[in-house]
Amino acid sequence: MTEEKYNGYDTTVIYDYNEHPDIKSGRCDNCDMAQFKSSVKDFVYIRECRNCGMKKSI
Repeated sequence: MTEEKYNGYDTTVIYDYNEHPDIKSGRCDNCDMAQFKSSVKDFVYIRECRNCGMKKSI
């Protein structure tokens, strides 16, 4: 099974928003979509793109 990559970002890694802020505010850096799923784990807010699955901790 191969992992898809968009614009050079690995979709299996959770990126930190402080180190990798949005290129366009409120849009995914990989696929430029504006729809996200969100979850909270151990008091950390995780935002996941509904299209490509890129994750950022906010």
